[in-house]
Amino acid sequence: MRRRSISTATALAVLFGSAALAVGAAGPATADSARILPVKSVGDMVVDGVHQLVYVSDPTSGKIIVTDYSGTVRTTLADEPGVTGLALSADSSQLYAAVKGDNRIVTVDTQTATPTVSYPLGTDVAPSDLEVVDGRIWFSYGDDFGSLDISGAEPVIHLDQRGDAGFTGSGTVLAADPSVPGVLAAADGGRLAVYDVTADGATLRTKGSKDSFAKQIDLTPDGKQVLTSWAEGGGYGVGAYSATDLAQQSNYPTDPYPNAVRIAPDGSVAGGSSSWYWPDVHIFRPGDPKPVREFEFPNTGNSSGGDTLVDGALAWAPDSSRIFAVSQNDGGVYTLRALTDPAKELPTLTVAAPTKADLAKKLTVTGKLTSTKTALPAGTSLSVTRTDLDSPSGKALPAVKTKADGSFSFTDIPPAGGKVTYKVSFAGDTTHTAASGSDAVEVSRNATTLSLNNNGKLYSYGADVKFTAHLGTTYKNRTVEIWANPFGGDKPNKLIRTATVNSSGNISATVDMTRDTDVTAVFKGDARYQPKTVKVTAYAKVKVSTAVTKNYKKAAIGSHTYYWFHKNTSPVVTTTMTYYPGRKQSLELEVYYAGKWYEVDGSPAYFALAANGKSAVSLGAAGESGIKARVRAAYINGSSGDTVNSTTYSDWKYIYFSN
Repeated sequence: MRRRSISTATALAVLFGSAALAVGAAGPATADSARILPVKSVGDMVVDGVHQLVYVSDPTSGKIIVTDYSGTVRTTLADEPGVTGLALSADSSQLYAAVKGDNRIVTVDTQTATPTVSYPLGTDVAPSDLEVVDGRIWFSYGDDFGSLDISGAEPVIHLDQRGDAGFTGSGTVLAADPSVPGVLAAADGGRLAVYDVTADGATLRTKGSKDSFAKQIDLTPDGKQVLTSWAEGGGYGVGAYSATDLAQQSNYPTDPYPNAVRIAPDGSVAGGSSSWYWPDVHIFRPGDPKPVREFEFPNTGNSSGGDTLVDGALAWAPDSSRIFAVSQNDGGVYTLRALTDPAKELPTLTVAAPTKADLAKKLTVTGKLTSTKTALPAGTSLSVTRTDLDSPSGKALPAVKTKADGSFSFTDIPPAGGKVTYKVSFAGDTTHTAASGSDAVEVSRNATTLSLNNNGKLYSYGADVKFTAHLGTTYKNRTVEIWANPFGGDKPNKLIRTATVNSSGNISATVDMTRDTDVTAVFKGDARYQPKTVKVTAYAKVKVSTAVTKNYKKAAIGSHTYYWFHKNTSPVVTTTMTYYPGRKQSLELEVYYAGKWYEVDGSPAYFALAANGKSAVSLGAAGESGIKARVRAAYINGSSGDTVNSTTYSDWKYIYFSN
């Protein structure tokens, strides 16, 4: 038996909030992904391409969350009050974080995710935004900025570097690009400036105006433009300014209300907007005001509009393969979203086959490949696959090429009856994502009927259940097989009976329901009737119970019997559950307040079962009298570590803390 102890004086409110929760497996995402972030705010975000990690600062909680590319939390760096700005060294070996609440900059070893050195900046120097230029760390504070050089034996700090840029005190933001050495851009309020930072200090190169609503700025990799998250002069979009004289140039239009801008190493521009009813992330090719791609966040809250982008919460992967964004819903839930191949267009490939066709007769399939922004050339090659009863895994047919308008057609003689699917695929190119389309044709062939009962039914653990298959009209073959495939990779699909159906067309077999089970009836066909397979899934619960110990008595309160504990005594809840390798119990805890039961933060939490199917958890003492709580255990399909049984809950156990 394994016992986990959970404590603190307010245990009932924080019981499930920390290390008891497991994280998913490692590995970069290969498609768009979204994971909830355990944060209360977002100050900044940077992407480490070397280790494929994303760093997100949470000023409100004073911590830095470290996730992989899929958004799975790898570690949390706490005790950094007000941490806001983040930046990476050129080799991604060090993360720099602006700890605004302590007037310091901290370095973090990215290999071990361990803070190493803190550099105090002085009284009233509260750093916010960070950029690294040629190895020096530049930091903004209030309406000014400075630099920190840690390359020598002792750190060197330079403050008051804004010069006469005319900053207005709205909060300075910085921008730089590793491809542009010696250049730093800064903005504050309605003012924008570009500096030469090749020497020890910052030399003002040019200054000008921008829209005061801009939340973020960035520098293009060629060093020619400074982009701001709000364009000057009306309209919604990303503003573009010459880095030489800050003259306004062509903007990148977005939806309301623009609040972020980030430029990829390949020059692609990502503009963000806090838009409830419009796209939230807009991707542009350099100099092209028409977006190549737009992403709209779903609605994960209770508002009428979708989730919105957090101000400044965009960050590109260094290889430009994806862009990361943090969204927020109306309930204050933050989600890290990885958007893949954002700078590639999404072509559309349509396929149309006849609805019906005769066996061994020629048919024609047509279709079209289109892209709304950049047309694909005539002669673009498309692969074709036919899937049918003879080739269930698909058979490659000769490739087809598009015409000038993107249309295509081909003929085929299907060799098998039943459903025949034609799938046409475009592999993608440097500017377009892959695309595919399919359509199916029903090719004539005699068909019989085959049915199987008990689909979707839920049974108690260990119930003996009779499954009956019924076969309709056939030519000569009247044999049916019944297979049982229990969920879980340790038990194979097993033939439990094969026989000729009776005079009513029926055949039955009994299954011991200790797991969720796929039951399949198979008719292999004959000369005049096509094969037929039908599968049902029946579900089995687990055995689960809970026992509460360490109480000094049991007594009724209202309609429930409560386990009574002294306020400084920790209840122990022992769960007994049907064992399966890697299985965890889900322990759910609620407290009673103002006439209602409320689930505590982090509930439910998951705890591993020992080989005997038991798991004991110490809840921790409440520390005060009069608290009512209730607890129950459950097996949750999928979340409990496996999917071999159906979700099953134990009864609630009621707990009362007296004096």
